[in-house]
Amino acid sequence: MFQKDKYGYFLFGAGSVQIFFRVILPEILPALIAGFTMSFARGLGEYGSVVFIAGNQPYETEISPLLIMSELQEYDYASATSIALVMLMIAFVILFINAILQSRTSKIVSGRKIR
Repeated sequence: MFQKDKYGYFLFGAGSVQIFFRVILPEILPALIAGFTMSFARGLGEYGSVVFIAGNQPYETEISPLLIMSELQEYDYASATSIALVMLMIAFVILFINAILQSRTSKIVSGRKIR
């Protein structure tokens, strides 16, 4: 964090809310976006916490990895593969959006123009 920028805004009469939105938030925005998208993409494949903590209640706590496991136990490999491919595509789209947002926010923070 650039303390000089923060104190400079404060000396020119900016309030703490303005300092947060104009100095602090633009600096931490790329990290916030990366953390959110990475945790969401990882959460797509979460298996253990739902099975062991929330239980395996049909039609209540079903998630996509649990559906894949049930399809594999029934030897329905085509359905399991299709569910896995949909999950993979969703994760790729999320990570692609993350890359775009990261490049845009880094350009904004560094002061370069966005095309």
